[in-house]
Amino acid sequence: MNKLLKLSAAMILAAGAALAEGDHPMSSGTVTKIDTKWNKVTIDHGPLENLDMPAMKMVFDLSDPTMLDGLSEGARITFLAERVNGKLTVTELSK
Repeated sequence: MNKLLKLSAAMILAAGAALAEGDHPMSSGTVTKIDTKWNKVTIDHGPLENLDMPAMKMVFDLSDPTMLDGLSEGARITFLAERVNGKLTVTELSK
């Protein structure tokens, strides 16, 4: 029983440390608009847990313009959005 408690405590501490370092779960969504001129995408997305936001459709900046490569309207994606210099920005994206 004591070993089980120690193992459980270690797992909880490891999970807490990972979240503290910014390891957040990816969100899923559908790209509804792409603005290549301003490096922005509109995403109809599920909840953004790390930003405490409900599901909605909104515009995001992209941290890296190469994220637009091969991206199309209607594409299902997983992504991580964060506040960067006060703007909601997609920092990770998987097609």
